[in-house]
Amino acid sequence: MSQSLLHIVRCYGPVGGMERYVWELTGELADMGHKVEVLCERLHADVPPQGVRCIEFGELAPKPRWLSHLRFSHLVSRWVAANPDPSRIIHSHERTSVHHVTTFHGPPFALVLDRSWLRRISLRVLANLWLEKREVCGAQVKSVVPNSSAIAAMLQHYYPCIGERLYDPIAPGVNPGPARPERLVPKDGGIIGFVGKEWRRKGLDIAVSAIEALRKLRPEVELWVAGPLPKDIQHLFAGWHDGYRLLGEVDSREVYPELDLLLHPARAEPYGMVITEAMAANVPVLASDQCGAASEIGQSHGDILRIDEPSSAWADAAHALLTRNNPPPGFERPWSQVARDYAELYVSTASDLS
Repeated sequence: MSQSLLHIVRCYGPVGGMERYVWELTGELADMGHKVEVLCERLHADVPPQGVRCIEFGELAPKPRWLSHLRFSHLVSRWVAANPDPSRIIHSHERTSVHHVTTFHGPPFALVLDRSWLRRISLRVLANLWLEKREVCGAQVKSVVPNSSAIAAMLQHYYPCIGERLYDPIAPGVNPGPARPERLVPKDGGIIGFVGKEWRRKGLDIAVSAIEALRKLRPEVELWVAGPLPKDIQHLFAGWHDGYRLLGEVDSREVYPELDLLLHPARAEPYGMVITEAMAANVPVLASDQCGAASEIGQSHGDILRIDEPSSAWADAAHALLTRNNPPPGFERPWSQVARDYAELYVSTASDLS
């Protein structure tokens, strides 16, 4: 059954984890025959996916973030009021107030409630908490969709008002890309990759320390970092003379075939699309237990460590994975399946709206 769908995202394009999720999902929904429109600040691509109509508001000042969220929400509300469509299902990925479905791609801001009261008394915190509660508990909200079981648990804990509106997690899909050729890793080397713009949260400093420890076993091992701007992370390599590459903002799918291991020691990673992307490219993965996608890592795909393990433990685990002779199996979750999962949700949503 074809639906009229309006997706809301500030940056529309394959430029980040959440943004790629929306980009791929909307394209697949259009291919299925749904009428798909997207409200955004700016299209971050030459053209939208075929069949998708994109409406751009123009970029807003990014800071303060809470005020930027509020301004974008006002623009969305005005557009919806000026373009009424009773049959339209509004699916937001942002802090808006007119949506029927919202998808959570990261941890809730409400985590701040676990901090000291001194950290919670500010206009920024109060505004963000209000925006988030409105997003998940607004009267018009029919479904709140986490993209991992970890996020689902957090939402249940901090927002019991969600109740039965909390939907089963719908994990991201994976685009098939170039696979890592089958090859033996040099006994004294290997190429380990770290992928992620938010390098602090994703544990780049932990990765650097792990590689420093690993060099006692593999003196020629290299660390390649994709995502962060080199100038922002160069200080982490102050004592290094060689053995690393800072690739900056690159398409990670082009990097995976060059890697012998993906290292993702994230401190907080509600999902971690880089994990499943690497596994889909036949690259083994070593990740922390704080990654939602860790549940996808089978024994043949790699290993999982507690985030508080010492650098020596990360080094030993990386060395063991680099020593393996058998390549890991591939990983598959097509975006078409993600779209079908949402199509089922839209049917029930349409029923609730009628």
